[in-house]
Amino acid sequence: MHPGCLIEHVYLCRAPVDFRKQIDGLSVMVEQGLGLNPFASALYVFINRQRTKIKVLYWHRNGFCLWQKRLESDRFAWVPKYDQRDAQSDTQAVSMQEFEWLLEGFDLWKNKPHKTLEFASVLKEKILK
Repeated sequence: MHPGCLIEHVYLCRAPVDFRKQIDGLSVMVEQGLGLNPFASALYVFINRQRTKIKVLYWHRNGFCLWQKRLESDRFAWVPKYDQRDAQSDTQAVSMQEFEWLLEGFDLWKNKPHKTLEFASVLKEKILK
């Protein structure tokens, strides 16, 4: 992204898009198709059908910015059609850190964090061990 550009949200468009679309087509899709504000401090991320390319659209001060990443021999992990986090939406909101992981090749939906453990007492757990 542009240095100094404040990004508050990252939205992944669930459905693949036609990559012939450029700034005008994607910004209309954000506003009318996804119901989001293309001028917000957010990244709008799109993927092609083969999941080998990502396009990112965002507004910076006085104009839209668009960048693309193409993988040469792999595919991006992408939002499952029925993700439990937000199954009703056309977009999936992720953090900036999660977006960076996605660009690096991590599958955010297959990798699970460590289980949350609930203990009632520290002493009781030490005695059981």
